[in-house]
Amino acid sequence: MDYRHLFGPLLSRRLGLSLGVDLINHKVCSFDCVYCECGATTEKTTERREYVPIFRVIEELKVYFADRPQLDYITFSGSGEPLLNKGIGVLIQYIKEHFIGYPLALLTNSVLLSDPEVRSEILPCDLVVPSLDAVSKEAFNKVNRAAPGIHPMEMIEGLVQFRREFKGKIWLEIFIVPGANDSPQELDLLSKAAERIKPDRVQINMLDRPGTESWVRPLTAEEMSRVMGFFKRIKVELVPQKASTRLNAMLNEDMPEKLFSIIQRRPIRLEDIARTLGVPETMLSPILDKLIAESRIEFVTEERGVYFRAK
Repeated sequence: MDYRHLFGPLLSRRLGLSLGVDLINHKVCSFDCVYCECGATTEKTTERREYVPIFRVIEELKVYFADRPQLDYITFSGSGEPLLNKGIGVLIQYIKEHFIGYPLALLTNSVLLSDPEVRSEILPCDLVVPSLDAVSKEAFNKVNRAAPGIHPMEMIEGLVQFRREFKGKIWLEIFIVPGANDSPQELDLLSKAAERIKPDRVQINMLDRPGTESWVRPLTAEEMSRVMGFFKRIKVELVPQKASTRLNAMLNEDMPEKLFSIIQRRPIRLEDIARTLGVPETMLSPILDKLIAESRIEFVTEERGVYFRAK
């Protein structure tokens, strides 16, 4: 089956072997983050509608889970903000009723968590990874470049309320952009907000693949140590920059399409693809060559290496 709304499974840096579920057309989001590896937002909005038909996602899930594959998570993520799809609550209920035993994760930018109806829809999830990159309006505007009407304080209040209602795990992600949201004042505001939200852990993230804006760079080791020092009163960790090398069951005739589905969503280096899939680089090279010959992908040379991207 040609999966249009499922991708992977991938060996995620945080979630192990994870099947991605993409509920948004590329690239619809309420943010246009300077660091986003999926590229610039083409439709910036807070309007909830059924961007991707939920019944089609269910059809794909039925086929995929016919053989009861081994997974660590089913994850709502992909090319935009998944909570913008107003059918996500129905889909969550369907997954929980029909694919028992598979933990469900959601990655969100937190904007819609101020809405009680949205919070209620996602309560059956096992893990929610919300983002909070800034508290001050200045840093918020520089990093997230939000749609009109979005305020970081409202996001924080939504996160605080969600923590009171949600019984699963919350891993609060803070993406640090040097020169934008790493001042002592901003880090102090972020640490205090995290203490109010009371997540199970705070995860500090930084640039790993090319972002939307070329000026965004990773943190140095010294900068990372300084950032981590602001979160002494709450459990904090650095998002691992490498995935596990566990070999998985993706070594089959579908590898070219699985490989293309990864590259289609974000530029990525050969070594990162190998780690993601848990396979040797030598196995992937001829497949990449074939995809290039078919004009489906191309490669570009960046400061941090050669990245493959969809044409």
